[in-house]
Amino acid sequence: MKQFFKFMFASCLGSALMLIILFIVMLWMIGSSSNSTVTVKPKSVLYMNLNYEIPERTTDGDLTAALMGLQNSNADQSGLNDIIANIDEAKNDPNISGIFLELSSVGTSTANIEELRHHIISFRESGKFVITYSETMAQNAYYLATAGDEIYINPDGMLDIHGMASQIMFYKNLLDKLDIEIQIIRGPNNKFKSAVEPYFLDKMSDANREQMTKLLNSMWFKVVSDISVSRNISIAKINELADNLSLTFDAKVALNEGFVDGLAYRDEIIARIKDLAGIEKSKKINVLTNSQYASARPETKAKADKIALIYANGQIIDGNGDDSTIGSITLSKAIREARENKSVKAIVMRVNSPGGSALASEVIRREVELAKAAKPFIISMGSYAASGGYWISTEGDRIFADPTTLTGSIGVFGTFPNAKKFLNETVGLTFDVVKTNENADFGSIAEPLTDYQKKMLQKYVGNTYNDFTALVARTRGLRQTYVDSIGQGRVWAGTDALELGLVDELGGLDKAIEYAANTANLTDYSIKTYPKQKDLMETLIGGNIQEPYTKSLIKNKLGKNYTYLETIDNISKLDGVQALMPFMIVE
Repeated sequence: MKQFFKFMFASCLGSALMLIILFIVMLWMIGSSSNSTVTVKPKSVLYMNLNYEIPERTTDGDLTAALMGLQNSNADQSGLNDIIANIDEAKNDPNISGIFLELSSVGTSTANIEELRHHIISFRESGKFVITYSETMAQNAYYLATAGDEIYINPDGMLDIHGMASQIMFYKNLLDKLDIEIQIIRGPNNKFKSAVEPYFLDKMSDANREQMTKLLNSMWFKVVSDISVSRNISIAKINELADNLSLTFDAKVALNEGFVDGLAYRDEIIARIKDLAGIEKSKKINVLTNSQYASARPETKAKADKIALIYANGQIIDGNGDDSTIGSITLSKAIREARENKSVKAIVMRVNSPGGSALASEVIRREVELAKAAKPFIISMGSYAASGGYWISTEGDRIFADPTTLTGSIGVFGTFPNAKKFLNETVGLTFDVVKTNENADFGSIAEPLTDYQKKMLQKYVGNTYNDFTALVARTRGLRQTYVDSIGQGRVWAGTDALELGLVDELGGLDKAIEYAANTANLTDYSIKTYPKQKDLMETLIGGNIQEPYTKSLIKNKLGKNYTYLETIDNISKLDGVQALMPFMIVE
């Protein structure tokens, strides 16, 4: 009877929580609809606070954004698409005088910051101002800030420029303590495919250290080169101050060395913005957030001719996906719809993926191949398009990548847990089996793989790697032996990938769309995005509405440390042979 009441109470509690969330969201929807009209008055300023994890595109059905919007009317969860569109629109908007960037740590990759810098520089070149301020500023925020006119930090603040690092978490000692063995099958000579190293090593292999050193140095050189040009500071001086942490602990050093234009309090920055915008001291600035200005932007009328923009974002899995996961079914359907839509004259696929399931990658690749045969198909690589992310990109007519895009990682692996000792000796469980065939119990974690099973798995993984290198050789016009020499699981920065022949051109999404339009001979067209997003009501009706909000709360609480939790979560999704990038980079 106690169990009955316990389950009944839990069920009631879950239902009550669902009703509360629904009620809160309904209030937000009512409130947002009543304040939906945004007026862009003369001398307005576009305010950008980018201190959150920026998604590739604004999510219409984002419960997290709805709840945050109810808690704080200034909360902004705009996607990269809307941020860039706002900058471009504001450049030609006579009512926008300038942009106020308030940045502490920008929640996106170096590659995406490169794209933002390009658009901010274009905005500034139109004659309008871009002012950046923060109490403390991380180096990725500073990298973005250097695209503007003036940079200020608090007199007691800090400018945290210290270089780039990749810290990898290893599980070997933990697994040893638990008596759990991870049986690993890698492609032949896939020594750079280091995603599996944490299972059997307690530090980086020489091969992984080699690739990480090359990769980080390539990315860091791009960052310091851009900063050097923007601020007229030598690369040697930037590296010297980064090595000594001189900027991190003394704001006066940042000012004296020319990294910032002044040390100021926020009220002084407001006064400076009023002066630049020509606003009287006694009057308020009409400030517009990204989400507000996006709602005020004139709607682009649908044209007869369209370019499809397909978002492929997240780890690649078999089945259905969402805005943060690439599902083979969901993305294949989106590509097929774009191919069959007669008004779509060209397709651009925006890839942001570390890879994942090799089978799912091949399913998606086939749809790209079919679409490419029907109309121009262009690839735009964002933060990363590695391993499976590169697999699904190979068929593109032309591949664009940012200089710091992480790509390549041509390699595969499989992992198979053996928990026999843990279950037998630590937990005290033993198992017995009856089977009809020799390998009927294949895949059981209660027994290690047999020599024959390992042999068959090695052959399967080897064949998959051969298929991968053959695919790259065929689509990129390269020798397969050459692809193997630059493959073996190795990750490359976009600049290096260009030299190696893995990508065709350096440039962002706008450049890829421009190329697609020229290839299809389009001068007057509109953009149609895929996959279709769920609106907020569909999200509420659709099922799990608590997980995204809970995930967002954990991210806000853990900050950069969320990467470690995300790594463990990604491991739990591994199933079958994987084409997955081996690491993430944290600045």
